[in-house]
Amino acid sequence: MAANKKLLVLPGDGIGPEVMRETRRVIEWMARRRSLAFEIEEGLVGGSAIEAEGAPISDATVARAKAADAVLFGSVGGPKWDGLPFEQRPELGILRLRKDLGLFANLRPAVVLDPLAEASSLKPDIVRGVDIMVVRESTGGVYFGEPRGVETLADGKRRGFDTDVYHEDEIARVARIAFDLARKRRNKVTSVEKANVMQSGRLWRAVVGEVHKAEYPDVQLENMYADNCAMQLCSRPAQFDVILGSNLFGDVLSDLAAALTGSLGMLPSATLGAVDPVTGKRHALYEPIHGSAPDIAGKGIANPCAQMLSFAMLLRWSFGFEDEAALVEQAVEKVLAGGLRTADIMQPGMARVGTSVMGEAVVRELDKLAG
Repeated sequence: MAANKKLLVLPGDGIGPEVMRETRRVIEWMARRRSLAFEIEEGLVGGSAIEAEGAPISDATVARAKAADAVLFGSVGGPKWDGLPFEQRPELGILRLRKDLGLFANLRPAVVLDPLAEASSLKPDIVRGVDIMVVRESTGGVYFGEPRGVETLADGKRRGFDTDVYHEDEIARVARIAFDLARKRRNKVTSVEKANVMQSGRLWRAVVGEVHKAEYPDVQLENMYADNCAMQLCSRPAQFDVILGSNLFGDVLSDLAAALTGSLGMLPSATLGAVDPVTGKRHALYEPIHGSAPDIAGKGIANPCAQMLSFAMLLRWSFGFEDEAALVEQAVEKVLAGGLRTADIMQPGMARVGTSVMGEAVVRELDKLAG
């Protein structure tokens, strides 16, 4: 199999460079053993970009992201930059990429691997076998709505305000992603909002229902208030297949679903744009959801699995390399089944290892699986 795919790699801040380094070993393995010839460029984003280029992400890096076939992203932020004005925060690097590349659908799988069922904060019999995909709208809603700000009132008191705003086209396109995914999984979508108290939630429920009736009547659709969904995730998570939510609710619920798995260090994500009708290309960015974890950065103890699994999602969603994606996922699970653990998923009786040893173990399992 041959490929000549352009990847932009953005390690970012904190543990980003450490976990990306181990993932580069997996990429190199794919080139060596599966003949996947990636053309790789590396750039700066977040705090590292602020220090070197004066902005959370430069115009040049955004242009390179647009030219790439996919972006593999690490993490951004840390206390070093907490004192910066809002418009200069490292996190704006990822927000700009989402907006400028039109990355409107964030896919966050929460899968409880059998070797880690005991590591969950819930009882193993509740979480064992859980396999949830959270689809989060990622370019609209309260994170981007206007007006927003902090103002000082006539009495000298401050007031902060944000606007949760959605156009029906924004809701419809991300709903289609969720329904398409459900058809390939267990054929159920749970759409979450707060239609009981929010006008944007009423529109969300109406549009999702319209798309369902017109285009996906074969898929089971369940509407659920976001707060009830949070409770249900903690009590009966196995009921869920695909959860569809707005930028805000998708953000919160995907992190809650992640907690079921035992560690944020295990969870990847993909953020997809629309397919170009002429070229067939779609912009896409892949990142772990664990963040920059500045408290452990540079200590060599970070878990690289989420970054590796993000690369597996990249192989599947951007390039259609299903077999290679499955290889990476199988290698990670076999390493865990063999008893190796980084600090975040450490369990009694297991062998605690650091970032590089975990990366080496995954590559070794890839060799075994490939024969």
